[in-house]
Amino acid sequence: MMFAPDTEQSLQTIVNLVNTLRPNADDLLTVADLDVFVEQEEFTGSRTHDAPELRSVRHVRETLRTLWLADEDESVIMVNNILRNARALPQLVKHDHWDYHLHATSPAAPLAERMAVEAAMAIVDVLRSGELDRLRVCAAPDCDAAVLDLSRNRSKLYCETGNCANREHVRAYRQRQAAKRS
Repeated sequence: MMFAPDTEQSLQTIVNLVNTLRPNADDLLTVADLDVFVEQEEFTGSRTHDAPELRSVRHVRETLRTLWLADEDESVIMVNNILRNARALPQLVKHDHWDYHLHATSPAAPLAERMAVEAAMAIVDVLRSGELDRLRVCAAPDCDAAVLDLSRNRSKLYCETGNCANREHVRAYRQRQAAKRS
């Protein structure tokens, strides 16, 4: 295991949140969409289930997309700003089916703040481990989805939002076949 389980879960949640916005699709258009996302990602704590909460989470999504693409110095600045603005106070907690993990906000904090702080705490671990290169963008030329590479050999290139890996492998195969015929 490269990171603590809660860090890996948080990193995957960042990927899932960032990838709710694709060139021709937005999976967070309604409060109901947000409800589904929050349930799938198992976020706990208070909710308002309203349009302002949805707008806040959509704003966090943009912030996290920028953070995902940032270099080390920019990442540190962004993470520190998120933690400072939330007045984050890391604490070990155990709830539901989760073993001990870190929370840095109260369960009563707004959903978007909890999401941003949880993401920032995960990126802290990535930065401290010198593993920022594991946060990538899909290698397919027509895709800009976030990719989290937790493979041992650092070989994950394609996202899980579509069939990018399959499309690229088929394209490469066809290129090789065309080259053989030439």
